[in-house]
Amino acid sequence: MITYRRAGTTGSEKTIMTETTVTEPEIAAPAPEPARRLSLLTPTGALTLGNYLGALRPIRDSAGEGFFGISNLQAMTVEHDPATLRARTDELAMIMVAAGVDPDRNSLFRQSEVPAHLGLQYLLECTATMGEFGRMIQYKDKGRGRPETRVSLFTYPALMAADILLYRAAEVPVGDDQRQHVEITRDLAIRFNRRYGEVFVVPKVINPPVAARVMNLQHPTEKMGKSNDAVSGVLFLLDPPDVITRKIKRAVTDAEREVSYDPERRPGVSNLIEIAAGCRNCTIETVINDHADLGSLKQGVIDAVLAELEPLRRAYRSLDRADVDAIFAAGAERARAVTEPVLAAARQAIGL
Repeated sequence: MITYRRAGTTGSEKTIMTETTVTEPEIAAPAPEPARRLSLLTPTGALTLGNYLGALRPIRDSAGEGFFGISNLQAMTVEHDPATLRARTDELAMIMVAAGVDPDRNSLFRQSEVPAHLGLQYLLECTATMGEFGRMIQYKDKGRGRPETRVSLFTYPALMAADILLYRAAEVPVGDDQRQHVEITRDLAIRFNRRYGEVFVVPKVINPPVAARVMNLQHPTEKMGKSNDAVSGVLFLLDPPDVITRKIKRAVTDAEREVSYDPERRPGVSNLIEIAAGCRNCTIETVINDHADLGSLKQGVIDAVLAELEPLRRAYRSLDRADVDAIFAAGAERARAVTEPVLAAARQAIGL
């Protein structure tokens, strides 16, 4: 509100001060720009429903500028077949496009086509400690105490940190099993900035509200992993509808008929509830209220999973490989343009 004063006269000499109050329209502050988002998926096996709910769908639905890649370098930290790695990388590229990730708004790329990833990895290895990397869950589970373990498995956190820090992303959507890697990335970024100068943005973890950790249908206390041997309990994104239906119908539950959520006492039933809630984007309470018994719950899970995945499967079958390769080539070019200045700043800061 602004008040204006105006001088006027009446008669020959008398001056009168009048006030006019004008209420100006409020000007809303501009909305903040959505934070840059970053996520990379590793082609170590066929993607599962857990990968979709925990990473791929948040990638698709993210706002603002996004850099979303395929971390094929990380897939080399364990024994691998070169032809299989290429095939899985190509399949994953097709799935990302089929899932609806917008290539006009986001940059899709293969990690190996952006050289700055390996360049920054070494600088971060020079910032980290043996103790930090030795505490990483992936190394403890897959490599500690085994002479045949590849050195790259131990230093893998530095590569993942480079993946994140190169893009100066403020938010990183990951599943619960990857939270530790983002936390060590934050530690390395803070340490580097304090020692050598402010170069990196310190990121934060973004998790979907439900079904961030989908469990195996046959072993509901174990994660639904890409390389899990119990494939009868794993829902792969490209599974046909009849396969998905059969796997869910055979999901392990318990002797109780009612539907209730108790991950400790009823892990199988609770896992099905979370899957339905994740696919439907609703609350756990909504799923429980919709189903009177386990038979109804399993059918509800089948319907929810098929409704979520069938559009992806149709789009996947219609894609042209050359079009997908062109999308990823353009994305890699944009990724190189963004990451090269960050690597140059880090090199200068550390003394190179």
